[in-house]
Amino acid sequence: MDRGFGLRLYINCYTLYPMSRSATLPPIRVTPETKASLEASLREGESLTQFIENAVCREAEFRAEQNAAVARAKKALRAADKGVGLMTADDLLDGMQQRAQAAQHRIRAAVAGKNKRDAG
Repeated sequence: MDRGFGLRLYINCYTLYPMSRSATLPPIRVTPETKASLEASLREGESLTQFIENAVCREAEFRAEQNAAVARAKKALRAADKGVGLMTADDLLDGMQQRAQAAQHRIRAAVAGKNKRDAG
């Protein structure tokens, strides 16, 4: 899925200008309690229709991003199955050990410099 879809969806859902074409969604049935709860959560000046439109747009945007993330994960898994870009556990641990030792040297040098300044 192309990354521009989410942007177009965002612009269409959140624009201040009415879209040139509109479509209707199927009516949904909810319990009276659900409708009352929704109406109670409306912001000042917001209609139930606006609330539902906003919720539908946000969910569609979320699902588009979710689908893109799943596609990226599947691509990464395929690459991993081919052994591309993987490292062994030993390589990972060696790299972590090197970074830890470098950090220890930096800390020791900083402490030695501070002690030298304090003594001088």
